[in-house]
Amino acid sequence: MTALRNPVFCAIDTTDLNAATRLAARIGDTVGGIKLGLEFFTSQGRRGVEQVAKASEAPLFLDLKFHDIPNTVAGAIRAAVQLRPTIVNVHAAGGRTMMQAAARAASDAAAEFAVPRPMVLAVTVLTSMDDDDLAGTGVGRAVTDQVRALAALAKESGIDGVVCSPREATLLRADLGPDFKLLCPGVRPHWAAADDQKRIMTPAEAVAAGADYLVVGRPITAAADPIAAAEKIVSELPRPAAEVR
Repeated sequence: MTALRNPVFCAIDTTDLNAATRLAARIGDTVGGIKLGLEFFTSQGRRGVEQVAKASEAPLFLDLKFHDIPNTVAGAIRAAVQLRPTIVNVHAAGGRTMMQAAARAASDAAAEFAVPRPMVLAVTVLTSMDDDDLAGTGVGRAVTDQVRALAALAKESGIDGVVCSPREATLLRADLGPDFKLLCPGVRPHWAAADDQKRIMTPAEAVAAGADYLVVGRPITAAADPIAAAEKIVSELPRPAAEVR
């Protein structure tokens, strides 16, 4: 994966193609990358993704959270690779065989289409969920235990890393080592509202906890000045050791 300008992926969650394109073009030189998810993809499809990615020229996280039988997920990953994302993702709850199929499909499709292989991450437990929400789905474990179990399974299945709350980052870093990638949504600056996220940290706290990549949406996209908001978030991140004098 190409080194990012910084670890912040801006979540552009809208169905409006022109608004998404304008925003991506404005913030592409400030954030580390952009994230397009189900809301945008369902409305605008492949052509919309291509237009926004071209306008931004920043690394793309295609956040579609595939969760289906292994053959279907492999086909979906193969199609997604043609859009040249830097990151794609699946649900770890899909199981070992599905995740193995996703990882293989990413490698095979990248070779077939002569494009860089995207990083494949597995979603553990959504950051909008807490212990009560998880229990309501029939899972008896606490969120932290479920996240650790799914992350370990993802690594065993050949997945490059996981999507997790920043509150689990320190534990997962200790469990799974320095090379396993952790991408954390549920990140909110201290000056922004929590919205519908329940397991949150500030960007600086998330990086200190071990997150490799952060997803920040409304604190940037809903700001009066998205560039200034993104710059403020980046400025609050811990500086790499090499930059500290």
